[in-house]
Amino acid sequence: MEALAAFILFVVFAVASGPSQPTQPGSATSGESEPVAQAPPAAPAQPPVQPAQPPAETPGPAPEGKLQVYFLDVGQADSILVKFPGGQTMLVDAGNNDDGPGIVSYLKQQGVKKIDYLVATHPHSDHLGGMDTVINAFPIGKVYMPKVAHTTKTYEDVLRAIQANGLKVTAARAGVSVLQDGALSVSLVAPCGSGYEDLNDWSAVVKIKFGSTAFLLAGDARGPSESEMLTSGADLKADVLKVGHHGSRHSTTSAFLKAVSPKYAVISVGAGNPYGHPAPETLAKLEGAGIQVFRTDRDGTILAESDGKTVTVKKLGTSIQPRAPNSGAVAAPVPGVKSGEYIGNRNSKIFHRPTCTSLPEPQNRVIFTSREEAIKAGYRLCKRCRP
Repeated sequence: MEALAAFILFVVFAVASGPSQPTQPGSATSGESEPVAQAPPAAPAQPPVQPAQPPAETPGPAPEGKLQVYFLDVGQADSILVKFPGGQTMLVDAGNNDDGPGIVSYLKQQGVKKIDYLVATHPHSDHLGGMDTVINAFPIGKVYMPKVAHTTKTYEDVLRAIQANGLKVTAARAGVSVLQDGALSVSLVAPCGSGYEDLNDWSAVVKIKFGSTAFLLAGDARGPSESEMLTSGADLKADVLKVGHHGSRHSTTSAFLKAVSPKYAVISVGAGNPYGHPAPETLAKLEGAGIQVFRTDRDGTILAESDGKTVTVKKLGTSIQPRAPNSGAVAAPVPGVKSGEYIGNRNSKIFHRPTCTSLPEPQNRVIFTSREEAIKAGYRLCKRCRP
Protein backbone atom coordinates (compact mmCIF):
# COMPACT_ATOMS: atom_id res chain seq x y z
CA MET A 1 0.00 0.00 0.00
CA GLU A 2 2.85 2.32 0.82
CA ALA A 3 4.45 1.76 -2.55
CA LEU A 4 1.11 2.23 -4.32
CA ALA A 5 0.42 5.49 -2.52
CA ALA A 6 3.90 6.74 -3.36
CA PHE A 7 3.40 5.86 -7.03
CA ILE A 8 0.06 7.63 -7.24
CA LEU A 9 1.53 10.62 -5.43
CA PHE A 10 4.29 10.79 -8.04
CA VAL A 11 1.72 10.75 -10.82
CA VAL A 12 -0.63 13.41 -9.44
CA PHE A 13 2.23 15.75 -8.61
CA ALA A 14 3.53 15.50 -12.17
CA VAL A 15 3.11 19.23 -12.80
CA ALA A 16 4.51 20.34 -9.47
CA SER A 17 7.90 21.95 -9.63
CA GLY A 18 10.94 19.94 -8.63
CA PRO A 19 11.32 16.26 -7.87
CA SER A 20 9.00 14.36 -5.56
CA GLN A 21 9.84 14.48 -1.89
CA PRO A 22 10.03 11.49 0.38
CA THR A 23 6.89 10.68 2.30
CA GLN A 24 6.25 12.03 5.76
CA PRO A 25 5.14 9.70 8.50
CA GLY A 26 1.61 10.16 9.79
CA SER A 27 1.74 11.72 13.20
CA ALA A 28 -0.53 11.91 16.15
CA THR A 29 -3.17 14.55 15.87
CA SER A 30 -5.86 15.80 18.14
CA GLY A 31 -8.06 16.04 15.05
CA GLU A 32 -9.55 13.11 13.16
CA SER A 33 -6.98 10.79 11.67
CA GLU A 34 -6.71 7.15 10.70
CA PRO A 35 -4.20 4.61 11.88
CA VAL A 36 -1.13 4.49 9.71
CA ALA A 37 -0.56 1.07 8.23
CA GLN A 38 3.21 1.41 8.16
CA ALA A 39 5.18 4.55 8.72
CA PRO A 40 7.54 5.40 5.87
CA PRO A 41 11.06 6.61 6.59
CA ALA A 42 11.26 10.09 8.01
CA ALA A 43 11.68 12.82 5.44
CA PRO A 44 15.01 14.64 5.63
CA ALA A 45 14.84 18.23 6.72
CA GLN A 46 15.01 20.62 3.83
CA PRO A 47 15.73 24.32 3.68
CA PRO A 48 12.62 26.38 4.23
CA VAL A 49 10.89 27.70 1.14
CA GLN A 50 11.15 31.43 1.03
CA PRO A 51 7.75 32.91 0.28
CA ALA A 52 7.40 35.49 -2.42
CA GLN A 53 7.84 38.96 -1.05
CA PRO A 54 4.56 40.85 -1.03
CA PRO A 55 4.43 43.68 -3.54
CA ALA A 56 4.55 47.23 -2.32
CA GLU A 57 1.15 48.53 -1.30
CA THR A 58 -0.40 50.45 -4.14
CA PRO A 59 -4.00 51.52 -4.60
CA GLY A 60 -5.82 48.69 -6.37
CA PRO A 61 -8.99 48.65 -8.42
CA ALA A 62 -12.27 49.20 -6.59
CA PRO A 63 -13.92 45.95 -5.50
CA GLU A 64 -17.12 44.89 -7.21
CA GLY A 65 -19.64 42.32 -6.03
CA LYS A 66 -19.42 40.23 -2.88
CA LEU A 67 -17.08 37.60 -1.55
CA GLN A 68 -18.87 34.84 0.37
CA VAL A 69 -17.09 32.37 2.65
CA TYR A 70 -19.14 29.50 4.07
CA PHE A 71 -17.68 27.62 7.03
CA LEU A 72 -19.64 24.39 6.76
CA ASP A 73 -20.75 22.58 9.88
CA VAL A 74 -19.24 19.14 9.28
CA GLY A 75 -18.82 18.25 12.93
CA GLN A 76 -15.25 17.59 14.09
CA ALA A 77 -13.75 18.40 10.69
CA ASP A 78 -13.12 21.25 8.24
CA SER A 79 -14.79 22.29 5.00
CA ILE A 80 -14.97 25.84 3.62
CA LEU A 81 -16.75 26.98 0.46
CA VAL A 82 -15.64 30.29 -1.07
CA LYS A 83 -17.76 32.00 -3.71
CA PHE A 84 -15.79 34.72 -5.45
CA PRO A 85 -17.40 37.90 -6.79
CA GLY A 86 -16.83 36.88 -10.40
CA GLY A 87 -18.68 33.58 -9.95
CA GLN A 88 -15.72 31.25 -9.47
CA THR A 89 -15.58 28.94 -6.47
CA MET A 90 -13.01 27.40 -4.16
CA LEU A 91 -13.42 24.53 -1.71
CA VAL A 92 -10.92 24.23 1.12
CA ASP A 93 -11.10 20.74 2.67
CA ALA A 94 -14.06 18.35 2.54
CA GLY A 95 -14.74 16.97 6.00
CA ASN A 96 -14.64 13.28 6.92
CA ASN A 97 -15.41 10.34 4.62
CA ASP A 98 -19.10 10.26 5.46
CA ASP A 99 -19.45 14.03 4.97
CA GLY A 100 -18.80 13.76 1.21
CA PRO A 101 -22.40 13.24 0.00
CA GLY A 102 -23.72 15.97 2.31
CA ILE A 103 -21.10 18.45 1.10
CA VAL A 104 -21.91 17.66 -2.54
CA SER A 105 -25.61 18.18 -1.85
CA TYR A 106 -24.94 21.48 -0.06
CA LEU A 107 -22.74 22.79 -2.85
CA LYS A 108 -25.42 21.98 -5.42
CA GLN A 109 -27.97 23.80 -3.27
CA GLN A 110 -25.65 26.80 -3.41
CA GLY A 111 -25.67 26.69 -7.19
CA VAL A 112 -22.12 25.39 -7.50
CA LYS A 113 -21.57 23.72 -10.87
CA LYS A 114 -17.77 23.72 -10.91
CA ILE A 115 -15.05 23.99 -8.30
CA ASP A 116 -12.37 26.16 -9.84
CA TYR A 117 -9.88 25.76 -6.99
CA LEU A 118 -9.74 22.76 -4.67
CA VAL A 119 -7.42 22.89 -1.67
CA ALA A 120 -6.67 19.92 0.57
CA THR A 121 -4.84 21.60 3.43
CA HIS A 122 -3.17 18.36 4.58
CA PRO A 123 -3.75 14.58 4.40
CA HIS A 124 -5.64 13.98 7.66
CA SER A 125 -9.01 12.33 7.10
CA ASP A 126 -11.05 15.04 8.84
CA HIS A 127 -9.92 17.45 6.11
CA LEU A 128 -9.87 15.40 2.91
CA GLY A 129 -12.13 12.47 3.83
CA GLY A 130 -15.00 13.57 1.56
CA MET A 131 -12.79 15.00 -1.17
CA ASP A 132 -12.92 11.96 -3.46
CA THR A 133 -16.73 12.21 -3.45
CA VAL A 134 -16.50 15.91 -4.31
CA ILE A 135 -13.97 15.30 -7.09
CA ASN A 136 -16.21 12.67 -8.65
CA ALA A 137 -19.27 14.96 -8.45
CA PHE A 138 -18.01 18.25 -9.95
CA PRO A 139 -15.72 19.47 -12.71
CA ILE A 140 -12.54 20.58 -10.95
CA GLY A 141 -10.14 23.30 -12.05
CA LYS A 142 -6.87 23.32 -10.12
CA VAL A 143 -5.98 21.13 -7.15
CA TYR A 144 -3.57 22.20 -4.41
CA MET A 145 -2.11 19.83 -1.83
CA PRO A 146 1.06 19.96 0.28
CA LYS A 147 3.72 17.67 -1.13
CA VAL A 148 3.58 15.08 1.62
CA ALA A 149 2.14 11.57 1.50
CA HIS A 150 0.07 9.63 3.98
CA THR A 151 -0.55 5.90 4.06
CA THR A 152 -4.25 5.76 4.90
CA LYS A 153 -6.91 4.39 2.57
CA THR A 154 -8.67 7.76 2.76
CA TYR A 155 -5.63 9.52 1.33
CA GLU A 156 -5.19 6.84 -1.31
CA ASP A 157 -8.86 7.20 -2.32
CA VAL A 158 -8.37 10.92 -2.93
CA LEU A 159 -5.26 10.31 -5.05
CA ARG A 160 -7.13 7.71 -7.08
CA ALA A 161 -10.02 10.14 -7.67
CA ILE A 162 -7.57 12.82 -8.81
CA GLN A 163 -5.87 10.39 -11.16
CA ALA A 164 -9.13 8.93 -12.48
CA ASN A 165 -10.41 12.41 -13.36
CA GLY A 166 -7.25 13.37 -15.17
CA LEU A 167 -6.32 16.07 -12.66
CA LYS A 168 -2.87 17.16 -11.59
CA VAL A 169 -1.79 18.57 -8.28
CA THR A 170 0.03 21.81 -7.71
CA ALA A 171 2.22 21.66 -4.62
CA ALA A 172 0.82 23.90 -1.90
CA ARG A 173 3.52 25.97 -0.24
CA ALA A 174 4.11 29.51 0.91
CA GLY A 175 4.37 32.03 -1.89
CA VAL A 176 2.03 30.23 -4.31
CA SER A 177 -0.46 32.60 -5.95
CA VAL A 178 -3.79 30.88 -6.56
CA LEU A 179 -5.77 33.76 -8.02
CA GLN A 180 -5.23 37.42 -8.85
CA ASP A 181 -8.17 39.30 -10.33
CA GLY A 182 -8.39 43.03 -9.76
CA ALA A 183 -9.26 43.69 -6.12
CA LEU A 184 -9.28 39.96 -5.37
CA SER A 185 -6.24 37.84 -4.60
CA VAL A 186 -5.77 34.38 -3.15
CA SER A 187 -2.38 33.09 -2.07
CA LEU A 188 -0.76 30.58 0.25
CA VAL A 189 1.33 31.67 3.23
CA ALA A 190 2.18 28.17 4.52
CA PRO A 191 3.70 25.63 4.67
CA CYS A 192 6.98 27.55 4.66
CA GLY A 193 9.22 24.48 4.98
CA SER A 194 9.21 20.68 4.97
CA GLY A 195 10.20 17.71 7.09
CA TYR A 196 7.76 18.57 9.86
CA GLU A 197 7.39 16.11 12.73
CA ASP A 198 3.63 16.66 12.86
CA LEU A 199 1.51 16.27 9.74
CA ASN A 200 -0.68 19.19 10.87
CA ASP A 201 2.20 21.59 10.26
CA TRP A 202 2.12 20.74 6.55
CA SER A 203 -1.22 22.55 6.41
CA ALA A 204 -1.72 24.89 3.49
CA VAL A 205 -2.77 28.24 4.93
CA VAL A 206 -4.89 30.32 2.55
CA LYS A 207 -4.97 34.12 2.52
CA ILE A 208 -7.85 35.77 0.65
CA LYS A 209 -7.82 39.51 0.07
CA PHE A 210 -10.78 41.40 -1.36
CA GLY A 211 -10.54 45.16 -1.44
CA SER A 212 -9.50 46.26 2.04
CA THR A 213 -10.79 43.07 3.71
CA ALA A 214 -9.00 39.75 4.24
CA PHE A 215 -9.54 36.19 5.41
CA LEU A 216 -6.93 33.76 6.76
CA LEU A 217 -7.81 30.04 6.65
CA ALA A 218 -5.30 28.29 8.91
CA GLY A 219 -6.10 24.59 8.37
CA ASP A 220 -4.54 22.64 11.23
CA ALA A 221 -1.32 24.67 11.35
CA ARG A 222 0.19 24.60 14.81
CA GLY A 223 2.70 26.74 16.67
CA PRO A 224 5.80 25.73 14.63
CA SER A 225 4.11 26.65 11.34
CA GLU A 226 2.74 29.87 12.83
CA SER A 227 6.27 30.80 13.91
CA GLU A 228 7.54 30.22 10.35
CA MET A 229 4.77 32.36 8.90
CA LEU A 230 5.74 35.17 11.25
CA THR A 231 9.41 34.83 10.33
CA SER A 232 8.62 34.81 6.60
CA GLY A 233 7.35 38.36 6.75
CA ALA A 234 4.10 37.44 5.00
CA ASP A 235 1.16 39.78 5.48
CA LEU A 236 -1.02 37.79 7.90
CA LYS A 237 -3.45 40.51 8.92
CA ALA A 238 -7.05 39.50 8.35
CA ASP A 239 -10.58 40.47 9.36
CA VAL A 240 -11.59 36.81 9.75
CA LEU A 241 -9.37 34.02 11.06
CA LYS A 242 -10.39 30.39 10.61
CA VAL A 243 -8.68 29.25 13.78
CA GLY A 244 -6.06 26.54 13.35
CA HIS A 245 -6.54 22.94 14.44
CA HIS A 246 -10.13 23.25 15.69
CA GLY A 247 -9.07 25.69 18.39
CA SER A 248 -6.63 23.33 20.08
CA ARG A 249 -4.03 24.60 22.54
CA HIS A 250 -1.31 23.72 20.00
CA SER A 251 -2.35 26.56 17.68
CA THR A 252 -3.11 30.28 17.86
CA THR A 253 -0.01 31.47 19.67
CA SER A 254 -0.23 34.97 21.11
CA ALA A 255 2.32 36.32 18.60
CA PHE A 256 0.42 34.82 15.67
CA LEU A 257 -2.90 36.13 16.90
CA LYS A 258 -1.41 39.60 17.33
CA ALA A 259 -0.09 39.55 13.74
CA VAL A 260 -3.43 38.44 12.29
CA SER A 261 -5.41 40.76 14.56
CA PRO A 262 -8.80 39.55 13.37
CA LYS A 263 -12.15 41.03 14.24
CA TYR A 264 -13.85 37.63 13.90
CA ALA A 265 -12.66 34.09 14.61
CA VAL A 266 -14.34 30.95 13.31
CA ILE A 267 -13.72 27.56 14.92
CA SER A 268 -14.71 24.41 13.01
CA VAL A 269 -15.41 21.88 15.72
CA GLY A 270 -17.80 19.07 16.61
CA ALA A 271 -20.06 19.21 19.63
CA GLY A 272 -18.92 16.98 22.47
CA ASN A 273 -15.77 15.95 20.61
CA PRO A 274 -13.39 13.66 22.52
CA TYR A 275 -10.39 16.01 22.09
CA GLY A 276 -11.70 18.83 24.23
CA HIS A 277 -11.63 21.27 21.29
CA PRO A 278 -11.65 24.18 21.45
CA ALA A 279 -9.18 24.52 24.30
CA PRO A 280 -10.18 26.88 27.11
CA GLU A 281 -6.85 28.71 26.86
CA THR A 282 -7.37 29.37 23.15
CA LEU A 283 -10.85 30.70 23.77
CA ALA A 284 -9.44 32.89 26.54
CA LYS A 285 -6.87 34.37 24.13
CA LEU A 286 -9.51 35.16 21.55
CA GLU A 287 -11.93 36.64 24.03
CA GLY A 288 -9.13 38.55 25.78
CA ALA A 289 -8.24 40.18 22.46
CA GLY A 290 -11.82 41.29 21.97
CA ILE A 291 -12.37 38.97 19.00
CA GLN A 292 -15.91 37.80 18.30
CA VAL A 293 -15.91 34.01 18.17
CA PHE A 294 -18.18 31.83 16.02
CA ARG A 295 -18.26 28.04 16.38
CA THR A 296 -19.82 25.50 14.05
CA ASP A 297 -20.82 23.27 16.97
CA ARG A 298 -23.03 26.04 18.34
CA ASP A 299 -23.81 28.18 15.30
CA GLY A 300 -24.00 25.57 12.54
CA THR A 301 -22.73 26.69 9.15
CA ILE A 302 -21.37 30.23 9.28
CA LEU A 303 -21.34 32.71 6.40
CA ALA A 304 -18.89 35.62 6.26
CA GLU A 305 -19.52 38.15 3.49
CA SER A 306 -17.32 40.98 2.26
CA ASP A 307 -18.18 43.83 -0.07
CA GLY A 308 -14.52 44.74 -0.23
CA LYS A 309 -14.83 47.31 2.54
CA THR A 310 -16.56 45.59 5.44
CA VAL A 311 -17.20 42.03 6.59
CA THR A 312 -20.45 40.76 8.06
CA VAL A 313 -20.87 37.34 9.68
CA LYS A 314 -24.11 35.36 9.89
CA LYS A 315 -25.05 32.19 11.75
CA LEU A 316 -26.92 30.03 9.26
CA GLY A 317 -27.60 27.30 11.83
CA THR A 318 -27.54 24.52 9.23
CA SER A 319 -25.46 21.34 9.29
CA ILE A 320 -24.19 18.97 6.65
CA GLN A 321 -25.22 16.09 8.87
CA PRO A 322 -27.07 15.75 12.16
CA ARG A 323 -24.77 17.03 14.84
CA ALA A 324 -23.22 14.94 17.52
CA PRO A 325 -25.04 15.41 20.80
CA ASN A 326 -23.68 17.90 23.27
CA SER A 327 -21.78 16.34 26.12
CA GLY A 328 -24.22 14.57 28.38
CA ALA A 329 -27.05 14.57 25.89
CA VAL A 330 -28.74 11.21 25.27
CA ALA A 331 -30.86 10.40 22.25
CA ALA A 332 -34.08 8.45 22.55
CA PRO A 333 -33.69 4.64 22.65
CA VAL A 334 -34.10 2.84 19.34
CA PRO A 335 -36.98 0.34 19.33
CA GLY A 336 -35.86 -3.27 18.95
CA VAL A 337 -32.24 -2.62 19.99
CA LYS A 338 -31.09 -4.02 23.32
CA SER A 339 -28.57 -2.54 25.70
CA GLY A 340 -25.02 -3.37 24.57
CA GLU A 341 -25.96 -3.79 20.93
CA TYR A 342 -24.71 -1.69 18.02
CA ILE A 343 -26.28 -0.53 14.77
CA GLY A 344 -24.46 -0.83 11.47
CA ASN A 345 -25.20 0.89 8.18
CA ARG A 346 -25.24 -1.77 5.46
CA ASN A 347 -24.38 0.90 2.85
CA SER A 348 -21.52 2.81 4.48
CA LYS A 349 -20.24 -0.14 6.56
CA ILE A 350 -20.04 2.12 9.61
CA PHE A 351 -21.47 1.09 12.97
CA HIS A 352 -22.88 3.28 15.72
CA ARG A 353 -24.05 3.33 19.27
CA PRO A 354 -27.87 3.19 19.48
CA THR A 355 -27.78 6.75 20.88
CA CYS A 356 -25.87 8.20 17.91
CA THR A 357 -27.49 11.04 16.00
CA SER A 358 -26.16 9.67 12.71
CA LEU A 359 -28.07 6.37 12.69
CA PRO A 360 -28.98 5.04 9.24
CA GLU A 361 -32.51 4.74 7.97
CA PRO A 362 -34.30 1.68 9.49
CA GLN A 363 -34.15 -0.28 6.22
CA ASN A 364 -30.36 0.09 6.11
CA ARG A 365 -29.67 -1.03 9.67
CA VAL A 366 -27.79 -4.13 10.76
CA ILE A 367 -27.86 -5.04 14.45
CA PHE A 368 -24.67 -6.35 16.07
CA THR A 369 -24.71 -7.94 19.51
CA SER A 370 -21.19 -6.72 20.28
CA ARG A 371 -18.57 -4.26 19.14
CA GLU A 372 -16.27 -7.14 18.23
CA GLU A 373 -18.93 -8.67 16.01
CA ALA A 374 -19.26 -5.43 14.05
CA ILE A 375 -15.52 -5.07 13.55
CA LYS A 376 -15.19 -8.73 12.54
CA ALA A 377 -17.88 -8.13 9.92
CA GLY A 378 -15.73 -5.41 8.39
CA TYR A 379 -17.60 -2.40 9.77
CA ARG A 380 -15.78 0.80 10.79
CA LEU A 381 -16.37 2.94 13.85
CA CYS A 382 -18.57 6.02 13.62
CA LYS A 383 -16.45 9.09 14.25
CA ARG A 384 -19.28 10.90 15.98
CA CYS A 385 -20.36 8.45 18.68
CA ARG A 386 -17.09 6.45 18.92
CA PRO A 387 -18.67 3.06 19.68
